[in-house]
Amino acid sequence: MRRTIAWLTICFSLLFILSGLTGLALSADQPKTEVSTPTATAPAPPVHTVMLIKIDDPITPTIAEFIMKSIDKAVKQNAEALIIEMDTPGGLVESTREIIKKMLASEVPTVVYVAPDGSRAASAGVFITLTANIAAMAPNTRMGSASPVQMEGKMDETMAKKVTNDLAAMIRGIAEKRGRNAAWAEDAVRKSISATETEALKLGVIDLIAPDIATLLKKIHGRTVDVALGKRTLNTADAVVKEHAMGFRYKLLGIISNPNIAYILMILGFYGLYFELSNPGAIFPGVAGAICLILAFYALQTLPINYAGLMLIILAIGLFIAEAFITSHGVLGVGGAVAMLFGSLMLIDSPEPSLQISWAVILPVVAASALLFIVTVTVAMRAHRGKVDTGKEGLIGMHAEAKTEIGEDGQVFLRGEYWNAQSDEHIAKGEKVTVVAVDGLRLKVRKVV
Repeated sequence: MRRTIAWLTICFSLLFILSGLTGLALSADQPKTEVSTPTATAPAPPVHTVMLIKIDDPITPTIAEFIMKSIDKAVKQNAEALIIEMDTPGGLVESTREIIKKMLASEVPTVVYVAPDGSRAASAGVFITLTANIAAMAPNTRMGSASPVQMEGKMDETMAKKVTNDLAAMIRGIAEKRGRNAAWAEDAVRKSISATETEALKLGVIDLIAPDIATLLKKIHGRTVDVALGKRTLNTADAVVKEHAMGFRYKLLGIISNPNIAYILMILGFYGLYFELSNPGAIFPGVAGAICLILAFYALQTLPINYAGLMLIILAIGLFIAEAFITSHGVLGVGGAVAMLFGSLMLIDSPEPSLQISWAVILPVVAASALLFIVTVTVAMRAHRGKVDTGKEGLIGMHAEAKTEIGEDGQVFLRGEYWNAQSDEHIAKGEKVTVVAVDGLRLKVRKVV
């Protein structure tokens, strides 16, 4: 029964993951699009190119790496500019710092374009937008709310003050360097203020408003900006826009770094190890579980983790495993379910909804875990009661295998299940034994003569 449940659960989970990754691989292989601005005649390809990347995720180490690599690629291709079309709810401070350093040291002009309509540049997005050589927004967009609460999570009053002062100084310096409204930028950190695209333009926070990429290229044409090598005048009126899409690697890492996916991988990993311990020698559950755990811990190190939540989840899995070996009449299983629920809620230490584990994921996982282990324990208890009810004679005389050394205590494997065992003689692990008596759920055994 346990082996059947183990295989069904692991196989279904791996099929789900593999089907998602297959779809991702197919989408990653789609050709990259090129959008050209209208020209009077086009017998020959335009000389000037502009690279475009699109960011519509929280700012994580994976996104930061993609942006920084894109800047390097734009430099190598001698692009007129790198346009970062952005719609982000925010992200991690360290990842944001890395992006800012790269943008400030860039040899190619950077343009942050908050788009399409309805998009936002919140929290970390404000820092990145203000760092760009040219900051633009589409109609019906907004930016702001860059307080430490959005970027760092809950902090005590002293730490919050230190972080606020640090981020306020950083964003003021960025705004002054780019000639933008430093007072508004600082208030975005200290007071969490926001602005629409028209308000931002009027306040001197951004440089222009553009409804689409073609209009943006025309409006930035001829502007002179400061880059790492000095001043550079943009020639974008007739430029070709080449979109640099995320490759399979970044998409895969982005998916894994999603808190919900990381959480599911971690739970599947623990399940795999549990089933391997319950069914020694099955191999596949243990291998699959180890792979899932490695991927999960890679993802978790990119997220703001509350280690108390992580320890509660590990405790929950430990209680579930103990329930399989210790008769507690469900007490350990209930404790495991409670620990998993609270651990799941505490795991991600961030107020950003995009960085939190969804209730739609937590509740089914906790319910399924509790149900799985309740069913497993119930079946095991009924099996044990059935053996006792049919009489001790049903077990006496049966042969079993010693799974541990047996003396005053030990374990044997009998009829597909593990039993606690005791013997008056020393029995080595792996030896064949005979049941000579039954005391409740403990067997008295001796070596097979």
